[in-house]
Amino acid sequence: MKRVASFEIILTRYLDTEGRPLAALPDGAADPDRVRSMYRSMVRTRAFDKKAVALQRTGQLGTYAACLGQEAVGTAVGMALRADDVYIPAYREYAAQFLRGVSMTEILLYWGGDERGMDYAADSARQDYPLSVPIATHVPHAIGVAYAFRLRKQDRVVLASCGDGATSKGDFYEAVSSAKVWNLPIVFLVTNNQWAISLPRDKQTGAQTLAQKGIAGGIIGQQVDGNDAIATYEILNQAIAAARAGEGPQLVEAITYRLHDHTTADDARRYRSEDEVKAAWARCPIKRLRAYLESQNAWSSADEESLQSEAVAAAESAAQAFTAMEAEPPETIFDHLYAELPTSMHWQREEVAARGPVEGAH
Repeated sequence: MKRVASFEIILTRYLDTEGRPLAALPDGAADPDRVRSMYRSMVRTRAFDKKAVALQRTGQLGTYAACLGQEAVGTAVGMALRADDVYIPAYREYAAQFLRGVSMTEILLYWGGDERGMDYAADSARQDYPLSVPIATHVPHAIGVAYAFRLRKQDRVVLASCGDGATSKGDFYEAVSSAKVWNLPIVFLVTNNQWAISLPRDKQTGAQTLAQKGIAGGIIGQQVDGNDAIATYEILNQAIAAARAGEGPQLVEAITYRLHDHTTADDARRYRSEDEVKAAWARCPIKRLRAYLESQNAWSSADEESLQSEAVAAAESAAQAFTAMEAEPPETIFDHLYAELPTSMHWQREEVAARGPVEGAH
């Protein structure tokens, strides 16, 4: 007998939960201006998140998936990708989308059921995909996008993100397998927030890590502390650079925690303990990065007060723009899926138009 293959999964973390460096920080990722930008992005995203939940609770928005506690992952994605790369998100990575030019109002439109919320105005986001609520079905789309890059001889990368539950679906495995067979420039990002709706991580898979799910497809994955913004940015930056350099697909598992309910239609108190959530708050990514900045004399109370005011104002402005927009007629749901509506669907569009809007719907 002989060992024919062996693997190991590496976890990277630079800051402890109190923001204290555990090792020498990478030069690029720890640049003070970049770290301050990370922090601003995370705070702005949390302010938006809070406002979106408030809109839903007051009947002004549809069901909404909060990103509370996961702001560092989205921020790292948004800062690591190039403007001409393509991002295929799941449904909590608002920080990444904001950094790529998607507006807060567009995200609110999406959760308000308005198709204009997927028609991004910013050039840097025009080729990005919309939020994907169905689990894992969006991950194989990365194969087609990356293959197109290859055919066009472009040095662009596609990053597809999904949650921990998505890695238990066939779509994920099929994408991982195909990506390595064709050695495509893809980064698969698994945001492991410990809960697939009400199913805990240890009840959905027997795998020791989610990063190792790439191994069967030939991809050596790695873990990163997803509440450590500096580490997450550094690891994603390395993965994107490797994919761009022709080293093939990469897989990163970012370990974090969903501090909010799964969505505003959920009540997580039914299936997880207060002690678990309290312990997760101690690992809050925003608290951690602020502590690091303050320890480096790179952030002051005045900076914090100014940022909080600016973030709340931005979220409020987006909400006002959203609620002030006149709803599109219901038949427009047919206008965004096809470049040219199939003849077989014309009667459906005409019937919906004849019925008109439902009273009270946005």
